[in-house]
Amino acid sequence: MIEAPSPAAETALALPRGQALWHGLRANPLLVAGGLTAVLIIVVALFAPLLAPFPGDAGTATHPFLVLRPPSTRHLFGTDQVGRDVLSRVLYGARISPLVAVIVLLIACVVGIPLGIAAGYFGGWVDEVIMRVTDIFLAFPSLLLALALAAVLPASLTSLTIAIAATWWPWYTRLIRGQAASVSGRAYIDSCRVLGIRPWRIILRHVLPNSVTPLTVQVSLDVGGVILTASALSFLGLGAQDPTPDWGLMVAEGQNYFTTDWWVVTFPGIAILVTAFAFNLLGDGLRDLLDPKRSLLP
Repeated sequence: MIEAPSPAAETALALPRGQALWHGLRANPLLVAGGLTAVLIIVVALFAPLLAPFPGDAGTATHPFLVLRPPSTRHLFGTDQVGRDVLSRVLYGARISPLVAVIVLLIACVVGIPLGIAAGYFGGWVDEVIMRVTDIFLAFPSLLLALALAAVLPASLTSLTIAIAATWWPWYTRLIRGQAASVSGRAYIDSCRVLGIRPWRIILRHVLPNSVTPLTVQVSLDVGGVILTASALSFLGLGAQDPTPDWGLMVAEGQNYFTTDWWVVTFPGIAILVTAFAFNLLGDGLRDLLDPKRSLLP
């Protein structure tokens, strides 16, 4: 029995696509809130040198006579254990954690998508080899595996990025493999094979475009997870090193002062929370908007 579309979906189907998109956004305020917050974070990252009241405090500058000053009109977020302006470092931190997330997810897609497409399209021993290797990586908790890899590499943002990316690509391989296997079994793909079209053309023209749609939603959902993972590893001293204004590192450096100088850890922690929450809202909203069973788009 075919489920009847909801009244909201019926209304949207009667609208032009532009109006339907606007109708879908109005029906999903969480998507709008997440998207606007994500855009704000990106703007802050781009214009951090202009927005930061003390840009030098994001680097090697120290101020021994301004150590652990509470929030004031001059230092809105207070100062840290070496006198640096916390607000300036938080603003510059928007250039670190989200950028790490983007690079990690880019590497995961570059590795995971071709492997998933190959496994789903060719099947047989190719599928078995790729998926067994993927299962080995998925057998370990991602955070634990990233922690182990980061521990054996020199502590830096580059090592942090590599360690997290090495644990993230198997999820995309499995996701794309399922989509590619489904597309490869359709009649028009069989027709392409019968016509003698080369496999690489079938993959690029038909299989790949019809397999990556769920990736948009998954990537937006994973941004928050990568930021939390990167912050956790930096908190443990396995990522960015001082004086890099990384949010996780700032929380780690200020944990000893939390009971007396709360602002040192509170504001970087809020930045991590808001960024992860915003991208989770964005991912959930995109999933609702693009889901054919619930979508308001024609």
